[in-house]
Amino acid sequence: KKGPLAIPFLLLFGSIEVMYMSSALMKVPQGGWVPIMLSAIFMMIMYVWYYGTRKKYNFDLHNKVSLKWILGLGPSLGIVRVPGIGLIYSELAMGVPAIFSHFVTNLPAFHKILVFICIKSVPVPFVSPEERFLVGRICPRSYRMYRCIVRYGYKDIPRDDGDFENLLIKSIAEFIQMESIEPQFSGSESSPLDGRMAVISTRNAQATSSLIVSEHDDEDAREHTVQSSKSLTLQSLRSVYEDETVQMRRRRVRFLLPQQSPQMDPAVREELMDLIEAKEAGVAYVMGLSYVKARRSSSFLKKLAIDIGYSFLRKNCRGPAVALNIPHISLIEVGMIYYV
Repeated sequence: KKGPLAIPFLLLFGSIEVMYMSSALMKVPQGGWVPIMLSAIFMMIMYVWYYGTRKKYNFDLHNKVSLKWILGLGPSLGIVRVPGIGLIYSELAMGVPAIFSHFVTNLPAFHKILVFICIKSVPVPFVSPEERFLVGRICPRSYRMYRCIVRYGYKDIPRDDGDFENLLIKSIAEFIQMESIEPQFSGSESSPLDGRMAVISTRNAQATSSLIVSEHDDEDAREHTVQSSKSLTLQSLRSVYEDETVQMRRRRVRFLLPQQSPQMDPAVREELMDLIEAKEAGVAYVMGLSYVKARRSSSFLKKLAIDIGYSFLRKNCRGPAVALNIPHISLIEVGMIYYV
């Protein structure tokens, strides 16, 4: 239906491109070949990046982990589930990426709470906090596995200020309470393996959630640490560092559950307690360090584009952890080779 609306846009800018191209072709002997060559080089670079990225995405799309295989492992996933929250980043909005099986088979232990994070950029300048988080459940409730799609506009900037983790915990807690009330989001043992998702408003979650939020600054603890030091030089150095990083100070947020809430289902209360205890234990960011390589049976051009061109671009571009402002101290990377 929107096809006819694109025709005037194509005719307008297409005619301008044709004029520039024809003028460059007419002046090839006088040096008009230079902009043509530069345009061809940049177009080739962009195409190689797009081609490699699509191949990697299609590999994840067609090699998703079977949820029946996860169910066969049991709630423990066949490994030790330690306290904490593991945020597993993936480009897939549905299904479990292939690298998850690589995590399970290579890591001796995994976090008790697992959240699959998918960052999506939408074609709007900004996404309001009320529509940013889309939360759902993977597998039955006893597995403690969730999915969260985080939507950003093209002008939104993800910030490393600690609020992302807190808003994510609030959204998951709101979803746990929501599915106990609304049957369509039921997370019982007989529910679908990959249930429905709901848009969680962070403002509503803060207003209606039964979680008690306790916030305090780390300034008192830092002052005590500085004053307790016997070295005057160390005190002065720490004071200078505190003054320079005053903008980077984070609020420490603790989540508590009311002692008396008779209207809450015991299973919901237990799940919320597990979520709070996991948050207190710590949050880890798990990402796949993928290496894309062409198959041996691939053509020469494909090997040239993937093994040389795309690999070179990946090595010289900033990594996803830097782009998403993920704290390095909480980052876990597991390598995996993609044969596309």
